[in-house]
Amino acid sequence: MKVMRVTCAPSNPIMDWHSVNWKECYRTVKAMQSRIVKAYQAGRLGKVRALQGILTRSFAAKAIAVKRVTELNQGKKTPGIDNELWDTPTAKADALLNKLSQIGYRSLPLKRIFIPKNNGKRRQTA
Repeated sequence: MKVMRVTCAPSNPIMDWHSVNWKECYRTVKAMQSRIVKAYQAGRLGKVRALQGILTRSFAAKAIAVKRVTELNQGKKTPGIDNELWDTPTAKADALLNKLSQIGYRSLPLKRIFIPKNNGKRRQTA
């Protein structure tokens, strides 16, 4: 008998960062990644795209992403371009549940910086 695992965000959100079952999150992401590899090796590119979408929207993948950025990263104490720092468990849980939703997401335009050159012109960086 095959048991189905739910990989999407739970309907009742977890409010406590420390109550996340990390072992299950890592196991879920690893299993989904192996399914993606097997589908790619079988040449089923449509299945690969579908599984990638499921993985990117899954609660486990989002939780691991937030954990990597806020705990395991060397720059974990550096705020991003939005000057937000997720340093408390409440901020991490809020980011996981509210800020990383796929619905209604629109990326912000790149920040343009003009660097003066020696000849008086300006060089644009993104």
